[in-house]
Amino acid sequence: MTLDAPYLPARDFIGYGERPPAAEWPAGAKLALNIVVNYEEGAEYSIGEGDGVSEAILSDLAVSPAVPGLRNRNMESLYEYGSRVGVWRLISLFRDKGVIPTFYVVGRALELNPAAGKAIAALGSDIVCHGWRWIDYAPLSEEEERQHIAMTVDTVRKITGIDPLGWYTGRPSLNTRRLVAEHGGLLFDCDDYNDDLPYVVDVGGRRHLVVPHSFDNNDSRYSRGSGLETGSQFFEYVSDGVDWLLKEGQKTPRMMTVSLHCRLAARPGRMIGLERFLDKVTAHPDIWVCRRSDLARHWLSRFGG
Repeated sequence: MTLDAPYLPARDFIGYGERPPAAEWPAGAKLALNIVVNYEEGAEYSIGEGDGVSEAILSDLAVSPAVPGLRNRNMESLYEYGSRVGVWRLISLFRDKGVIPTFYVVGRALELNPAAGKAIAALGSDIVCHGWRWIDYAPLSEEEERQHIAMTVDTVRKITGIDPLGWYTGRPSLNTRRLVAEHGGLLFDCDDYNDDLPYVVDVGGRRHLVVPHSFDNNDSRYSRGSGLETGSQFFEYVSDGVDWLLKEGQKTPRMMTVSLHCRLAARPGRMIGLERFLDKVTAHPDIWVCRRSDLARHWLSRFGG
């Protein structure tokens, strides 16, 4: 098959290969660990938002087929748990443990609950913009997606007072990375899952930083039938990941993302596992628990962008 146009974004199966660059994390850390909290509640697919269908994924609801034109009150209320209870429970735990996570914030969700944005800012978190809506951006026009990027950045600044430095759509289009780079002011995006270190790509002649996200060390496993059901199981899995990367980090320091959702990780039966994990990583001298923007700045200062 012959392609008439460049296959963009181009795929890269080689990356750093056998010789990844020396990250040289601060204080000689062997692992840079970033904890991400996704704040999406209210921005998901919803009849009330004019989408024509209700959300069907990423909740404790086992099976939820999207039925055109019909509200799914079970799904709606499961998402509401994240904004009514979950975000506050997580913020309280992080405050008590002295850990500052990164928040991936969806613009519309923030607009619907600005008090959460104020609390995120008070915690000292950085914010990665997570789209205007928690929807699939592939069907949207380029112009509509461009508008959504601008709306999200403006809303985050207005409500939280934070200048966001990163972007993560989660369900991006083929235009997303280029539009983020063109918007300006955003140092990096996270819309890839293909490495344990940041890397730089060329986007329209611009050098653009990618800080890969993780579906692996991710509490979405609670909703995917992956066999992770309890906080203890989640702790064991992400703890094993930390132990391996610390071992590997004696030669090649890496990064690790642990991703949480307010409606999933913050259930009472899962919080003790998260607390155990925070206790473990904050007590370890070879782990740099960092915000995502700090990790990105370190990488850019060391390798340029």
